Amino acid sequence: MNIQTPPSIAVPQASTLQRPTREEAEAAVRTLLLWAGDDPNREGLVDTPARVARAYEEFFGGYEIDPVELLARSFEETDGYDEMVVLRDIRLESHCEHHLVPIIGRAHIAYIPDGRVVGISKLARVMEAYAKRLQIQEKLTAQVANTIETVLKPKGVAVVIEAQHQCMTTRGIHKPGVSMVTSRMLGAFRDDASTRREFMAMIGSPRLGAEG
Repeated sequence: MNIQTPPSIAVPQASTLQRPTREEAEAAVRTLLLWAGDDPNREGLVDTPARVARAYEEFFGGYEIDPVELLARSFEETDGYDEMVVLRDIRLESHCEHHLVPIIGRAHIAYIPDGRVVGISKLARVMEAYAKRLQIQEKLTAQVANTIETVLKPKGVAVVIEAQHQCMTTRGIHKPGVSMVTSRMLGAFRDDASTRREFMAMIGSPRLGAEG
């Protein structure tokens, strides 16, 4: 079995600013509860700051993950397979960087190998590593596609995300049921219309929104 490790590349990580302590984070939550008009010392809220801190560790765990490292192990024993590899309907949970509210949807990832393939779970993990950070959907779409292209060096990469943003459905304009669709097509998916159509047919989504 021939396993290759790609050269390291620079991937933006979390801020280098000093991270507050858990106690400081919980104090900040108590301040927000007071600002909202409630009493953080009442029975129903007394443990809320600690719960929120734990939830944030889960919501934003992507800052602790290197997406490049997830793709570090690739395999050349493919018996010449060079057709499209598609992972569709990946559950997407992220948070809007403007209002800190959820972005919920699904993602589809495809690539055309050029002699090297990667375990399919790694594609979903790359998506999750970027999704579990403060995001805008356009940037998330580009980050996933660009990382796969840079590390695996395939003949083409395609990423499509369709999601609902609670900053739009639960506040502001209050328009539930509206989805945002973004795509990033690289290599053969950008250059060859028939390849792009095949991918769109395979994911069963004819809609195509903002293309990166």
